[in-house]
Amino acid sequence: MLSTIFGLSGTRLTPSEYSFFRETDPWAFILFARNVSDRVQLSALTNELRACVRRDCLIFIDQEGGRVQRLRPPHWTNYPSGSDYHCIYTKDARAGRRAVWLGHRLIAHDLREVGITASCAPVLDIPRKNADPIISDRAFGTTPRDVVSLAHASMAGLSAGGVATVIKHIPGHGRAEVDSHKALPTIRANDLSDDIAPFQAFSDAYMAMTAHAVYAQADAKQPITLSKRGISKLIRDKIGFDGLLMTDDLDMKALSGRPQTLARKALDAGCDVVLQCSGDMPTMQRVAKGSRELDGRPLRRALLAEASVLRPEALDASAARKELADLMS
Repeated sequence: MLSTIFGLSGTRLTPSEYSFFRETDPWAFILFARNVSDRVQLSALTNELRACVRRDCLIFIDQEGGRVQRLRPPHWTNYPSGSDYHCIYTKDARAGRRAVWLGHRLIAHDLREVGITASCAPVLDIPRKNADPIISDRAFGTTPRDVVSLAHASMAGLSAGGVATVIKHIPGHGRAEVDSHKALPTIRANDLSDDIAPFQAFSDAYMAMTAHAVYAQADAKQPITLSKRGISKLIRDKIGFDGLLMTDDLDMKALSGRPQTLARKALDAGCDVVLQCSGDMPTMQRVAKGSRELDGRPLRRALLAEASVLRPEALDASAARKELADLMS
């Protein structure tokens, strides 16, 4: 298996994609709105992806709720954002946690129905005043305590539905003054204790996604995704995270350089898997050249992440949707 997660261009595999994925054998895939039309199509696509690599690979999607959800009406439900849940939580903590659990249990139900087994959630970032709004209402709160409490509920809901989780964006994106999709943020704060606290609370998580940002405390020159010192000092040592570390999308403007070089640098720095989302074939081919076969500790982490996907527990989806609606109202 290649140490990559690849996107694809459309609602079904093209012949060139099928041949490329069969040859390179990426560890996993990620889907976006461009890959989705309805339940029947999406189920067929996830089956086709697994048939292509000849194994039951993980298939990821970003389905947080709020602004970031790839499955939307009319075929799927719009779910609340992190800040929507937090509003309930501030009035009634128990009701807030229950709402989060229900929302994420229902998200897992939707995903498993169409063969998707991993969601890039929850967001553990703590937004700051004057920061770029890329995190803002995606967050579960503005304090480590609130974020940890609601993130526990979200991960429990996803796991109960048989969906793997990815904590993000480690070691914390909430201070970033620019959107890393557009430019490279530099976080100069010396005290990152609140930012990393939620990640420390989930240091035993199976998967985490890096923030494309420079953390001057650890490495003032390289974004942490490409920084061996930063990953070792902040993520592995200070946070204590020893699960599978994946990059955020290598296509984001925060990173500069050739795709092949970025993939190699991220893996050399200590990331286990690189994420390339665009579905652009020439770019994927270059990323594949800069990647390597999963082995050793990265392979063990990948296998543990796959094993975290359990059989979904029973759910009365209609009753759960009604209860969630009542809580949110």
